[in-house]
Amino acid sequence: MGRTRIVGPAGRYGARYGATIRKKVRDILIKRYSPQQCPFCGYKGYVVRVSVGLWECRKCGARWAGGAYYSRTELSKYFPKVVVRE
Repeated sequence: MGRTRIVGPAGRYGARYGATIRKKVRDILIKRYSPQQCPFCGYKGYVVRVSVGLWECRKCGARWAGGAYYSRTELSKYFPKVVVRE
C-alpha cells in the first residue's frame, strides 16, 4: 500500500481522483484509525469500529453508537451522560 508524506494513508490512490479529494480522504482516514478512548472505562487504544456508527471497547466489552469515523460525535461531548451502559 503506497504512502506519501503529504497525503499519508490516502497515498494508496496514487494520482487518481485529484489532490483535494485525496487530502480530504487523508483527514478522514487519520481520524478513523487514530486511537480512540472508551467513554466507559477510559482506556485509550482498545476501541474498535464494529460497523459504521457502532463502536466497541475490547477491554470492558461496552458497545455504543457514535460517529461514522470517530467513536464520539461533537454532540456527545456536550452530553456525556446520555451514553448509558447496557
